[in-house]
Amino acid sequence: MFSSLNLDAQILRAIEEEGYTEPTPIQAQAIPHVLAGRDLMAMAQTGTGKTAAFTLPLLQRLLPHASTSTSPARHPIRALILAPTRELAIQVEKSVETYSRHVALRSTVVFGGIDIKTQKPALAKGVEILVATPGRLLDHVESRNLMLNQVQILILDEADRMLDMGFMPDLKRILTLLPKQRQTLLFSATFSDDIKKLAQDFLANPITVEAERRNTAAETVTQSVLMVDHDNKFDVLADLIRSRGLGSQVLVFTRTKLTAAQLARKLERVGIPSDAIHGDKTQQERINALDAFKANKITALVATDVAARGLDIDQLPLVVNYELPTNAEDYVHRIGRTGRAGASGEAISLVDGEEERRLVEIEKLLKREFPRERAAVSVAPRAAPSHRPARAAAPSHAHTHGKKPAADDWFMKPYVPSPSATKAEEQPAFCQDKPKKQLAALLCRPPEKSQ
Repeated sequence: MFSSLNLDAQILRAIEEEGYTEPTPIQAQAIPHVLAGRDLMAMAQTGTGKTAAFTLPLLQRLLPHASTSTSPARHPIRALILAPTRELAIQVEKSVETYSRHVALRSTVVFGGIDIKTQKPALAKGVEILVATPGRLLDHVESRNLMLNQVQILILDEADRMLDMGFMPDLKRILTLLPKQRQTLLFSATFSDDIKKLAQDFLANPITVEAERRNTAAETVTQSVLMVDHDNKFDVLADLIRSRGLGSQVLVFTRTKLTAAQLARKLERVGIPSDAIHGDKTQQERINALDAFKANKITALVATDVAARGLDIDQLPLVVNYELPTNAEDYVHRIGRTGRAGASGEAISLVDGEEERRLVEIEKLLKREFPRERAAVSVAPRAAPSHRPARAAAPSHAHTHGKKPAADDWFMKPYVPSPSATKAEEQPAFCQDKPKKQLAALLCRPPEKSQ
């Protein structure tokens, strides 16, 4: 029970309002260590409640600083949560808002992709908890919009992903801006060996908590592989979606932004409501697409791996890997969008011959082998464009025993020059009798007169 974890009554009230009574394994293991002030390395797969595992004890530790004062000076940044992507940062901040609704602690989120000026007012009012992507945080530091000299708790969420995305220089720079005396937590679904070196730089004698075996997929997710030629992948995907009904949602992953955009448009053309979310979309476009998907206004959301972290969609039944990821660990994060919080889910991978080596890498990571099943291919019907009215048949002016000739006989006749064209050919060319040398003389520059 959450009541046994020494959390304040107001925090427990928010937890109860969300319908939770029992902590997940990662929450039960991590929360006591965080409350004790220890640095922590926590390994937990996606969908196990790791965000609440650091949010709940974070709020508890900051309760002595809760204030209803309107003065910004009473609300310095005391906790900094870093996330690798905009989507994950937004999701984490929503979790902080949810569990802090009954306590006087302020929070906000800053990320790139939107005008930095729109984020300045919230920072100017003062916040105790700041969720940020590394690059945008440094933008605000350079603009003197915030100070980090009173940060007591630093949290790195999806730390392995931050390393994969090349954030190490930014992280080191941020580290120099923080007090040396602080508590630091690393949370992630997977950990590469590079994380150990990161931990040496950021953490002090950390406790290691591992709720699940490294690099595992949730047992509640049924995984399968369909072997299909690349040219037939779209038709197989369309069949999969239709077989479940357009009311059943699916999250589709691709490797590239271009494929994601093209795939969403093709699904729309065959009558499957779709949208895409990828790095070339503006932040507002990505938020709109995600909101439409969560509101069940579209059936398919096509995404690149940038969206694999931080998407939290209740009861998502199906994830499809239209293309396998380049990094095998990203497969775990992709399929972790379904089967969350103990619910069942399904993950289907469409694999062509050139992707089998990627599939083998995933099997090595998960220490299991997937049976290869050949996909049945049927050509997806094309929906008629709604903006083009059907063209009416031309009225028939002649009756040819019920059968209209294929074409006018005039078009089948050989070309015969018209009399006017023949007459024009017989006429002499214009000024044909003029000597050519006269034309050359006209084009030559006259000699200059001597002075």
